[in-house]
Amino acid sequence: MPVRVLIAKPGLDGHDRGAKIVARALRDAGFEVVFTGIRQKVEDIVSIALQEDVALVGLSILSGAHVALTSRTVEALRAAGADDIDVIVGGTIPLGDVPRLKLAGAAAVFPTGTSLDTLVNEVRALTASDSSV
Repeated sequence: MPVRVLIAKPGLDGHDRGAKIVARALRDAGFEVVFTGIRQKVEDIVSIALQEDVALVGLSILSGAHVALTSRTVEALRAAGADDIDVIVGGTIPLGDVPRLKLAGAAAVFPTGTSLDTLVNEVRALTASDSSV
């Protein structure tokens, strides 16, 4: 059974090309991908993650609010008792913010320019205990 992952666009960011490319790459690598579409509230992302029983939530953020949105998502998952769901974040992220995102609970961070192979391999490693994707 394929590992289920959620790709979400939190906040007011209306650009979804990168998120769709990531979703397709993960799907092509054997993951089952749920895509939320744009302008999602953190609470809705967490609700969808729980309903869809995903192993991982990927946040795609271009708006500059990556630290706050990642923190809020991780905290909301913990509050819902779903701290076993890893959160990864990608998008327009300055390299200097990577440590802040990891401190906020991101399992992995993928700034602009990260190769799709790197992303897929990291998601495989993070979800290895969930399946053999």
